[in-house]
Amino acid sequence: MNRAQRVEAFRKLLRQRILVLDGAMGTMIQGHSLDEAGFRGERFRDWPCDLKGNNDLIALTQPQLLRSVHEQYLAAGADIIETNTFSSTAIAQADYQMAPLAAELNGAAARIARAAADEWSSRSGAPRFVAGALGPTNRTASISPDVNDPGYRNVNFDTLAAAYSEAARALIEGGVDLLLIETVFDTLNAKAALFAVRSVLDELALDLPLMVSGTITDASGRTLSGQTVAAFW
Repeated sequence: MNRAQRVEAFRKLLRQRILVLDGAMGTMIQGHSLDEAGFRGERFRDWPCDLKGNNDLIALTQPQLLRSVHEQYLAAGADIIETNTFSSTAIAQADYQMAPLAAELNGAAARIARAAADEWSSRSGAPRFVAGALGPTNRTASISPDVNDPGYRNVNFDTLAAAYSEAARALIEGGVDLLLIETVFDTLNAKAALFAVRSVLDELALDLPLMVSGTITDASGRTLSGQTVAAFW
């Protein structure tokens, strides 16, 4: 199937039944107990800062490990597997001095997931889909990180939109079937992501499904930026 056929099949299946999304990626990676050298690989052996914990980096340094995680979820019955790109924006990767690698990380992760899904589809005769994951970043556009300066922000809408655009474009070029704006804790971040994704899809003349998952912080039933589920929607 080409992407247009997969998207059509995806929408058709959604009208028939609930589709199963894969599970946590971070805990699966942590189960392999990679050390600093394991995260670095040969390419980043001399990187100037610690890389342990940068789970998205394994798309470049441990691609077979990442492929095996996808295959385990497919074998367990997942209809949709997510790319290992929760932190693959220039904003989040800046913590590891890897902001310039954001597009490469997204593209590599998308290709690995695509290959796993395609092989499983061929083997089982049933379509399997890839969701390009766009994580929330480690910054919030709605809340000050400084309790002494409530009006301060360490990121703005345009910066978020630019980072999401770069990531989304690379995910699409890598072959994803849909895009997942995930683990949203700030509705303004989500708005920037949706704006960016829509802009990229318009630019590429594509119509791909979009999913959004939000995070409710506690029993208040609100996101971190203060909205109820209904207000978030």
